[in-house]
Amino acid sequence: MVGLLLKKVVKKMNRVVLVTGSRRGIGLATAKKFAENGYDIVLNNREESDLLEKIKHNIEEKYKVKVFTAIADISKEDEVIRMCNEIKEKIGNIDVLVNNAGIVYDMELEERTVEIFNQTINNNLTGTFIMCKHIGKMMMDKKHGVIINVSSTNGINSYFPTSIDYDASKAGIISLTHNFALAYAPYIRVNAIAPGWVNTDMNKDLPKELVQKESEKIYLKRFAEPEEIANLIYFLASPDASYINNAIIKIDGGY
Repeated sequence: MVGLLLKKVVKKMNRVVLVTGSRRGIGLATAKKFAENGYDIVLNNREESDLLEKIKHNIEEKYKVKVFTAIADISKEDEVIRMCNEIKEKIGNIDVLVNNAGIVYDMELEERTVEIFNQTINNNLTGTFIMCKHIGKMMMDKKHGVIINVSSTNGINSYFPTSIDYDASKAGIISLTHNFALAYAPYIRVNAIAPGWVNTDMNKDLPKELVQKESEKIYLKRFAEPEEIANLIYFLASPDASYINNAIIKIDGGY
């Protein structure tokens, strides 16, 4: 009887996804997509906030899954190590890691300081490295997991000197993806997506002229919605993508 009860408990355990930068945009849409499909969610943010707590309760109420908040600045290794220890204690393990957190400062090249450049690199690139390293180690201990890094077409074939550090960080994420896919093979699949223009808060203040000009370059003549990006992320984590590894997939509507 005890054995049967244990099997039932194990069967009811949900898979767990950790999404960085999950308060808005692609990160929030991704968290909701996984919750819709029965995953328990770990929302990562660098600091506690009423908005994060509201998101947590809304997802729990709507999708009937467990939602945890993991407060850590991903660019600081000591905070990530602390977060990983808390995850091990409270949750046990992470099945899917989505490295989505990113910052961008749009400004003319001559105005950009080394400090701003380094801040962008530390958050976007170094933060992705730290998360892949430490959450990846947790996955390797179980010999199971999926990592999806959010890069950008800015790191492949669309260049903007006004976001030169962001572009460099996203190109670096592609290199990280290839190296971690090799390092963690065959147990962990590591892929990256490269979105083009997306209707997120990050882009909400773009000049209307620029939005119109860039939309004309896109075959579908519009920016993506965050949910469309989340759909691809979820697919890459699913069993349907079980043979996709070390891939960089553009999702830009044709550009």
